Amino acid sequence: MKRVILSAAILLAAGCGTKPSDAPAKTAKAPTVEYFHVDPATAGKFHGRIVYQGPKPTRREVPMESDIRCREEHGGKPVYDQPVVVGKDGGLANAFVYIQTGLEGKKFEPVPEPVVLDQRGCMFSPRALGIRAGQALKLRNSDKVAHNVHPVPKKNYEWNESQAPGTPDAEHKFARTEVMIPVKCNIHQWMHAYIGVVEHPYFALTGPDGSFELSNVPPGDYTVAVWHEKLGDQTRQVRLAASGSEALDFTFK
Repeated sequence: MKRVILSAAILLAAGCGTKPSDAPAKTAKAPTVEYFHVDPATAGKFHGRIVYQGPKPTRREVPMESDIRCREEHGGKPVYDQPVVVGKDGGLANAFVYIQTGLEGKKFEPVPEPVVLDQRGCMFSPRALGIRAGQALKLRNSDKVAHNVHPVPKKNYEWNESQAPGTPDAEHKFARTEVMIPVKCNIHQWMHAYIGVVEHPYFALTGPDGSFELSNVPPGDYTVAVWHEKLGDQTRQVRLAASGSEALDFTFK
């Protein structure tokens, strides 16, 4: 009798072990990210100009005779590559200005809007651009010619995206800060662009007048840096007071 009772107990225990649980499954909660929000009452700004001093920059004709379709994009007219673009009063274009240090420990809300790198007239447009880490980069081919976009980063993942004429925009992201990432087209060797990736919204590309502005900056001690593809880098340490406005001018020779 004891043996029968023991066997029944073993079977009951085995049945309980295979019975599905009625308790809801526990799901791991995603960690809460605390984003930094600038106090508008104390926010300030950096502003200034990037200036070139020296002989008039030379320009080089792009050898588009290697692809008749590219020449047709320009109506057969010559196209020039001009890395150093100088405007009125020596203003330097395509200089990337950004806060290099001073924002450590602050995490800013992601940007939903993408940045577009176009391929137009067998040239990259724009020649230099800034983007946030994790922000979408859209690749567009506006030409009737096939291209490919091939960034060559040192800190981010390298990729190579081919785009035939009329294909939809492609999308990529860079995960880490890197200034600057050179970009090339393996089909047309004269095509070049540069991408600056930062973790924060405080960056700007200068136009022909060389001016820039970084607004809504929290007060603090910063290193402001300037990059140019041919003229190199410069940095400046500066303290921004509450509601301050600091003028920063850089000269490349």
